[in-house]
Amino acid sequence: MANFQDSFLSGANIDFIEGLYARFLDDPSSVDVSWREVFERNNGTGRPIFNAKQLEAPAPAAPEGKGKGKTNGAAVQAPAAAAPQAPAAPAQDIGLQSKVDQAITAFRLRGHLRAKLDPLDRPRPQLGHVADVALMDENHFAAKELEQAVECNNVFPQQRVRLADLVTRLRRTYSGHIGVEFMQMLDSERRRWLMQRMEHSDNRTPFSVEDQRHILTKLSYAEGFENFLHTKYVGAKRFSLDGGEALIPMLDALLEVGSGMGLKELVIGMAHRGRLNVLTNILGKKPDQIFSEFDGPKDPKAYLGRGDVKYHMGFSSDHTTRDGKNVHLSLAFNPSHLECVGPVVEGRVRAKQDRGGDAERTGVVPLLIHGDAAFIGQGITSETLNFSGLKGYTTGGTVHIVINNQVGFTTDPSDSRSSIYSTAIAQMLDIPVFHVNGDDPEACVHAARLAAEYRQTFKSDVVIDLICYRRYGHNEGDDPSFTQPAMYDLIRKHPPVRALYAKSLAEAGRISAEESDAIKQRCFQDFDAALTRARQESQFKEPNALEGLWKTYKGGLLKNAPQVPTAVAKATLRDALQKLASAPEGFNVHRDVERTVLKKRQGMLESEELQWSEGESLAYATLLSEGYTIRLSGQDSERGTFSHRHAVLHDTQTGQEYVPLRQFPTGKATFNVWNSPLSEMGVLGFDYGYSLDVPDGLTLWEAQFGDFANGAQIIIDQFIAAAESKWRRLSGITLLLPHGYEGQGPEHSSARLERFLDLCAEDNLQVCYPTTPAQIFHLLRRQVLRPVRKPLVIMSPKSLLRRPEATSRMDDLATGGFQEVIPDAKADAAKVKRLLLCSGKVYYDLAKARDERKDDSIAIVRVEQLYPFPQDELSNLVAKLPALQELYWVQEEPRNAGGWHFMFPRLHDLLSGRAQQTVKLGYIGRAEAASPATGFTKTHDYEQQLIIEEAILRGPQNGR
Repeated sequence: MANFQDSFLSGANIDFIEGLYARFLDDPSSVDVSWREVFERNNGTGRPIFNAKQLEAPAPAAPEGKGKGKTNGAAVQAPAAAAPQAPAAPAQDIGLQSKVDQAITAFRLRGHLRAKLDPLDRPRPQLGHVADVALMDENHFAAKELEQAVECNNVFPQQRVRLADLVTRLRRTYSGHIGVEFMQMLDSERRRWLMQRMEHSDNRTPFSVEDQRHILTKLSYAEGFENFLHTKYVGAKRFSLDGGEALIPMLDALLEVGSGMGLKELVIGMAHRGRLNVLTNILGKKPDQIFSEFDGPKDPKAYLGRGDVKYHMGFSSDHTTRDGKNVHLSLAFNPSHLECVGPVVEGRVRAKQDRGGDAERTGVVPLLIHGDAAFIGQGITSETLNFSGLKGYTTGGTVHIVINNQVGFTTDPSDSRSSIYSTAIAQMLDIPVFHVNGDDPEACVHAARLAAEYRQTFKSDVVIDLICYRRYGHNEGDDPSFTQPAMYDLIRKHPPVRALYAKSLAEAGRISAEESDAIKQRCFQDFDAALTRARQESQFKEPNALEGLWKTYKGGLLKNAPQVPTAVAKATLRDALQKLASAPEGFNVHRDVERTVLKKRQGMLESEELQWSEGESLAYATLLSEGYTIRLSGQDSERGTFSHRHAVLHDTQTGQEYVPLRQFPTGKATFNVWNSPLSEMGVLGFDYGYSLDVPDGLTLWEAQFGDFANGAQIIIDQFIAAAESKWRRLSGITLLLPHGYEGQGPEHSSARLERFLDLCAEDNLQVCYPTTPAQIFHLLRRQVLRPVRKPLVIMSPKSLLRRPEATSRMDDLATGGFQEVIPDAKADAAKVKRLLLCSGKVYYDLAKARDERKDDSIAIVRVEQLYPFPQDELSNLVAKLPALQELYWVQEEPRNAGGWHFMFPRLHDLLSGRAQQTVKLGYIGRAEAASPATGFTKTHDYEQQLIIEEAILRGPQNGR
């Protein structure tokens, strides 16, 4: 027999085959002879192909107390199954039953291709090349066959039903206003759960009149808000929800169901489309305040260079459901870069779950709202989806809602994706995708309820594709008919979803037209009153900040930050190093790790000479013992790219892991180091988000090489560098970026120090380049112990990790603190004529050449913190050099990179205040270059030699 995994007995066919096999077990003659032969055949081991008991097991029941109405949170209030009409005669024709079974599978597998999903009712592309589509045709069965009693394969609770009733239910379930992709899922338990929930209810919820009134009211406020803005703020950008108003009752339903299944907090990430509507109609932000943001501040000078546009702003609130349950809502701030807020939200949720002990991951849930073009077009989407099952990044499942306008700015779907659906990327996960027609609000709410129940039951991602349209252009000042004339001709004639729903309710005798109009008028009156209040009371204000966990922390200028002691008693350090130098008894450590890590550390207890790994690890150990949580993630961060960290030891015989730093946490502190997926933007976004909810800890992201931060530039530019200025949001995220010119080529030399320095302003960042183990020890501890929270960018070492000169005494950790500037201890201030300022590894090459020459006219000073610029320290240092004639900035990077362009104006200002003779200011380093570094070791060595010779022997040559 063929391998089961490679045969027709797997994948999407499995439910169809399992149904046949169950019938075979009851009555072998009831299945076609060809199938009977398959089922009777053994797999060579004497065991049957299928486990009958597994096949006969019912779909999992809803959790205790669930599934019986809105008060207990169940997503689907399944009505009693419609009693099929008595069949004229039982089906005896095995061929007909086989045909029926194929049709059932076709509907489950391909029914979404026949679903009526487009509110504009445009014909769907013909998909004749897709197998099984013909099995769903209206004329697939003859009229006589439709009266036969057939096996229904669990579509009904009954075993046998009239074929006509079976086909009707399948069409309602899978080819109505909801289309579902779920048969590709490998998890048969989840497939059966979904089948039962969908098929036994016709994939609908039997809403009461009160439920329908609630949906209509939500739609009315959604539409009313947009109409009000459209008339009161003509032409103003708002990225309206017009055409997709069903999102609002969907979100409301998600909260109702989720809160009944343990949801306590929902963290939302979304870009522009519909954001203002969600803010006011779901999060409860007062429309007064939103209107005041359209009007802007009365004093524009008060917001020079800061703040952000209204459709980027975040908000948080407490929401009370119809059942009286409370759910805390947070909408994350975000920039215009679509989808980049996704990993930030995931990181925030994980931090909240970790902090609150939400091991089941049902209390805090992420919700991401996407645009269709962005969801399929942005690579960050797949990076974020990939977190779903990773132990260091999972949040127990994200609810994704795609607001599918069927156009991206001006680009048609056929030009923006190669797949049928914009949600195709989500099929990288084993999850269902619900496609729903945005003009059927009850179908939309049903899908949201079902998705919420699925997420809370299975702790899995789930996607809803809300297929709607965009009534206006990409923004309200744009004319979409330039590029989509036919589509927008349909949209102009198309009634809003609220009007369509109100009409259908009136025709069904549920809610009268007069009552619907009254609801609409009440919405307008509420918004009109809010506008009056906004303009009379000047409601404009900045977002709230520094509340809750952040009450004891501050931002602002770092010169106002208090100095804190970072030194640790030597006895404590020795005890910590002893623990870091050993493994549990019987643990089989790799012989090289035993030699280069554990035994080396044991030797350091005698010599008290520490290398970089020990300085870093002791910083973590002492912070953990003081109750601070630490999270470090990045590509290969457990071992470290350069095999220096070995934070996780692996037993060479069992594979068991041992994490030495987990000996130290006290209180609620934890230590976690995670090897990340091969992603920079997604992982840094996640860790940045994590830092937002762990102000009392240390969150670090490490690049495999500093150059790889290029891949995370959006997170760095839009969040890390600018969040305090734009949104008043602080973060203590720490970036470890291996940097240094060691002949490893263009992509393994530069962390692009110049880019970070270009981003520096208003003390928004700390950019440091430490050169000793004591410096990294004090710097990491300062990052946590100071009450200020600023992102910290560290140019971390490669060769300095083990360079003999780059060591520190244990006494250096037990005394002092981080030195922003390290003076030249060997220099005689009275004799110094040439002052070399530098950062990083080049210091050791300069010091070696100077000492070999025994030139006491040269002083070499390390600038370990480039930003905030240590103006006072350098001014005091220069003032103590009476014979100074030359000051050079020395760097390994090309002239157009590194620190030179940042340092020059500051050093010029520093020297301009010097009362004594003029001092020559110059640059020493590589010439300008388009590439960060040469790819040839010999050329690198030659360039490095030129730098050292110019600095120590001759001074700058030929304008270098």
